[in-house]
Formats: sequence, C-alpha cells, structure tokens
Amino acid sequence: MLEAIGWIGSAILVLSLVQTRILRLRILNLTGCLVHIGYNTAVGVWPMVGLNVVLAIVNVVQLRKLLKEQHADVGGYDVVPTDVDAPLLRHLLTRHHDEIVKLHGVEPADVPATEAYLVLRGDETVGAVLLDDAGDGTARLTLDHVVERYRDFTPGEHVFRRSGILAGHGYDRIVTRPGITGRTAQYYETVGFTRDTTTDEFVLAVPVAA
Repeated sequence: MLEAIGWIGSAILVLSLVQTRILRLRILNLTGCLVHIGYNTAVGVWPMVGLNVVLAIVNVVQLRKLLKEQHADVGGYDVVPTDVDAPLLRHLLTRHHDEIVKLHGVEPADVPATEAYLVLRGDETVGAVLLDDAGDGTARLTLDHVVERYRDFTPGEHVFRRSGILAGHGYDRIVTRPGITGRTAQYYETVGFTRDTTTDEFVLAVPVAA
C-alpha cells in the first residue's frame, strides 16, 4: 500500500507537467508534492522529503500570486483596442479556429463585430473580445475567447469591468446571445453578468469610467 501511494504521487507529478493551464498545473504539482512528502517521510528518505517540501512551498507561493492577480484591478492584464480586420487578431482567430468553433459554436470569420479588443499579459496575447454596436449604448458580445493557458483566470473581466475602456467608448450595457448554458453561463456569472429571464441573454451594466 505504501509503495502504491508513492507511485500515485509520481503519477500526479507527471500529469501536472502535461497541463497547459497554469492553475491546474500548480494545483496538481502541489498535490503530488504533498503525497511524496508523506510517502518519503514514511520510508525515511529525507532528502526527497526536503526537496518536495521546497517544491510545495514554491507551488503555494505561485498559487497565491496567480489567485491574487486573477481579479486584480491593475497590473494583471492590458486591454488594447484593435481593428476588426487587424492581422494579429485574424491570426489569433485562425490559429484557434477549432477551439472557437467547439467552445462558442461560431465560425470566427462569420462573427459580426464593429469593435475588437486584445487582452495581453506582458508580451503575450491571451484573448480577444469582439463586440457589435447595437446602438443606444448597448454592445452585443459576439466573441470572448481566451487561450487555454489562461482559461482559469477570466481575463475578459478586465475588458468588461476593470479597464474602463468600454465606458470610455460610450457603452453602458453589454449583452450576450440568448440561450447560453453550462460552463459558458458560469463564466459570464463569474465576471459579473446576470441572466435576463425575459430575453434569455446575459447582461452586464458597464461600470462608469473613473
């Protein structure tokens, strides 16, 4: 039984290394380290106990940093307006074509949009938001895609609620397409949207720009 626990810990560590999502990688790696701490303590392999204690501390520190930055007002992400036909945006949508079709049920080339925003973290482009101006201060959210690596961190929240960029462009209301369910619905609720039971759309009142 004890040896099986050691193998399980090793399997968790290996599994953590093939994760593309940062948060999932850190959680699995921390779990594997904790299992190995227990196992190596039981069999008396103290150098491995020390190594896994250090790795566990590193994972805890990085997890705290990631979770703190997830909803940070500033410093986490930059929101950059771009043209709907900009080469970088089109490259991003083309590169992630299959994911976009699978997750959002739309063809990227067919998404209506009058405005586009790229979400950046440092030098890395982590997502794109497309809006279609519906008039009277309302924008219809036609696409909000995040690359898999950052999908646990809701970077779209920085576009909708924290950047102030939408209010600065004259929007006071964002609406989604109707009939959204499942994980996508949970995501919109997480970033501050509420479901309008009359239209079956998710709606966000855009915060006033500071």
